[in-house]
Amino acid sequence: MSEWWTYTLKDFLLFSPRTYARLFELYNAAIWPAQLAALALGVAIVVLWRRGGAASGRLIAAILAACWLWIAIAFHALRYATINTAGLHFAWAFGVEAVLLLGLAVSPGRPPFQRPADLAGRAGLWMFLFALAVEPLAAPLLGRGWKSVELFGVAPDPTAVATLGILLAARIRHRWLWMLLPALWCATTGVFLLAMKAPDFWIPPLAAVLAVVLVIGQKRSARRERDPSPRRA
Repeated sequence: MSEWWTYTLKDFLLFSPRTYARLFELYNAAIWPAQLAALALGVAIVVLWRRGGAASGRLIAAILAACWLWIAIAFHALRYATINTAGLHFAWAFGVEAVLLLGLAVSPGRPPFQRPADLAGRAGLWMFLFALAVEPLAAPLLGRGWKSVELFGVAPDPTAVATLGILLAARIRHRWLWMLLPALWCATTGVFLLAMKAPDFWIPPLAAVLAVVLVIGQKRSARRERDPSPRRA
C-alpha cells in the first residue's frame, strides 16, 4: 500500500474532468429551456434589489430559495449523485439553504435585503452581476464548450457566488447562518475543480474569501460608528 503522502487530490476524485463536463452537457439538455427562466430570475433580482423595499427584499429571498431547492433536487440528487457519492449530502445542504432563504421570505419585520448602500453592499451587487453574466463564460472560454455552461439558478457554483453577493447587502441577525453553506460550497467545489486541474478553480473560493473579508470590514465599521473613540487633544 502506498504511503498516504504520495497521494494527490486527483487520486481522491471519483470522476474524470470529461465525465464532469459531460454531466453538465446532459443536464443542460434535459432541463432546457429552464436556463432562460433562470436568467430572467437573475435579471429580476437585480431590478428588485435596485428598487428596494420590503416586498422586493422578500421576493429576492423567495427566488433564491427556489433556485437552491431546484439545484438540490434536479442537479445534486438526480444527477451529481450518480458520479459522486457525496452528491446526496450536497443535495441536503442545498435544501437546508433553501429553507433558510424561504424563512427570510416569509418572516415579518424589516426587509432582509436592501439597496446596496455601503462598500460591502456595492461589492455584493458586482459579485452578483459577475456570477450572473461573467462566471458562466468560464467553461466556454476555457474550451469546455457551450453545452456545459453553468448558469445562475440552475448550476451550483454561480448560484452560491451570487447568493454570497446578495447576502452582503442583507440586514439580518446572525447573517453567518445564511452565508455558511454557500461559502462552504465555494470552498468544496474549488477543491474538486483544482483536482480536475480546471483553470477557473479559484473563482468560487475567492468569492467566499472576499465575502468574509467584506462582512468583517462591515462589522468593524458599524462598531466604530456605534462606539467612536474619543479624539485626541
